Amino acid sequence: MRAKTLVLAGVVAAVTLTSSIWGMAEEKGRIGSRNIKHVVLLSIDGMHEVDFYNCTHGIAGANGGDPYCPNLAELGRRGISYVGATSSKPSDSFPGLTALITGGTPKTTGIYYDVAYDRSLDAPAVATASGLAAGPCTPYGIPTGTTTDNTQGIDIDATKLNGGAPGASLTDGTAASIDYKRLVRDPQTGCLPVWPWQFIRTNTIFGVVHKAGGYTAWIDKRPSYAFVNGPGDGKNVDDLYVPEVASNVVPLPGVKTALGVSCATVRDTSALSGWTSSFLNVQCYDALRVKALLNEIEGKTHTGAPSVTPAVFGMNFQSVYYGQSLNEPGVGAGGYKNAAAVPSEELLSEIEFVDASIGDIVNALKDRGIYDETLVIVTAKHGESPIDPTRYVADGANTPATLLGTAIPFSESPLNPTGIGATEDDVSVLWLKKGESVTAAVDLLEANATALGLGEILYGPTLAPNYHIGGLEPGQDPRSPDIIVTPNLGITYSGSTAMIGDHGGFAHDDTNVMLLVANPHFRAKTVSAETATTQVAPTILKALGLDPNELDAVRAEGTQILPDVLEELEK
Repeated sequence: MRAKTLVLAGVVAAVTLTSSIWGMAEEKGRIGSRNIKHVVLLSIDGMHEVDFYNCTHGIAGANGGDPYCPNLAELGRRGISYVGATSSKPSDSFPGLTALITGGTPKTTGIYYDVAYDRSLDAPAVATASGLAAGPCTPYGIPTGTTTDNTQGIDIDATKLNGGAPGASLTDGTAASIDYKRLVRDPQTGCLPVWPWQFIRTNTIFGVVHKAGGYTAWIDKRPSYAFVNGPGDGKNVDDLYVPEVASNVVPLPGVKTALGVSCATVRDTSALSGWTSSFLNVQCYDALRVKALLNEIEGKTHTGAPSVTPAVFGMNFQSVYYGQSLNEPGVGAGGYKNAAAVPSEELLSEIEFVDASIGDIVNALKDRGIYDETLVIVTAKHGESPIDPTRYVADGANTPATLLGTAIPFSESPLNPTGIGATEDDVSVLWLKKGESVTAAVDLLEANATALGLGEILYGPTLAPNYHIGGLEPGQDPRSPDIIVTPNLGITYSGSTAMIGDHGGFAHDDTNVMLLVANPHFRAKTVSAETATTQVAPTILKALGLDPNELDAVRAEGTQILPDVLEELEK
């Protein structure tokens, strides 16, 4: 009898504890305005506005001329489409996402590129796997400056989907896989490592919502994206899932794509090094993360443990960008057929897969009974250049960084045979050594304009209004570049034959991304006025009943919410 009593008491205690945990979780999840309790933010990396237009209207040369995005089209019937939306400049993924979640540009957030430079920091204690060399750091001494590596190079083991996190399951990639010894260091803190969430200068929507008591989640492509937490202890995102996209491809039991294809066996065994080297494998990588998002919609963590549906959450898709950019041996090239953005068969397949995935996400919101009170935002961190396949030129020899040679720091220089490389894609972001003449460097670049395919140079007064003057003196910014070179459309400072396009630049193809804000109670509308992806962050907070001015970058830059959203929310 005593044993039974003890067992019963234990069951009661367990039930009480479970109820208490759920009660606390539900309390944390309670946030929102009169009409909106949740916001789902989806970035289809690479998705131009013209891609959204073509796939929802149809275009001759693809799918028999019929529309091929039924789910995005359905969202559009209850959404506001901003056809003049512009992403960050530079249009790299790091500042691209930062714009969406902070409301700020690089001059405020300090995020210029995943690989950039900071004059006030020092090299890591141990070389990164990407090639950033270790170097000295004198506590409270004069900094030497260093390239900043926020790629897979800071993972414990980037060949593993979990990034090498100790004790983690095969697919559970989190910030625990960051190797602190590979992080750049700050002399002013005694040479402590700078974690990604300390590297960003401003807070994020996740920090504001978390502080207000809301539950937050985000899914992205590698552990360095833990920067989305914003300044603090790295815990503003309650459920962060960031499996390494550069890891070796492995079977994913229990994962199916939205088109019903199993990922339990590797779909493309000829491309096992990195999910993004195969049109088929990248879909399985995205499908793994969609499954995690569906768990979160159901009120679970990304692993399936009991939790609550987040107030703000979402993910990025990789498939469309690699459908645009990949040249896969033995399969073919993705990209477009012409300047009208008619997709190749490979790209068409990736767009259809992502559209079907968004259909699954919307259906999950409906099944959960929260679709009416959810704002769905579909956009892109960046576009891809060029759309016109005849304009693509890959030139890894004639690049601004190569031409300037020893005038730029060795950690940034292409002349460094084992280095991480310069910050160059279809843009060149340049930091000079202390004492080097910016004017002389610009003169040299302009004297070689034809070879460089030079389109525009920003420096000094043409750089300062939007990016500040770089340096360590009072009033200067240690992260601001000295020069930004934007080449002619299609020119990429790379000799790679594996890609047929890239992003990072300022061109229309790089920056004019789709932006759709939808809710079942909205009326369809098209806004042609120029807008920016920085306006997404304050819009999200306003929709949730929070003050957009809680965001540091919004206050600093005066970022406004997207037009017409407030009118729809207050109907």
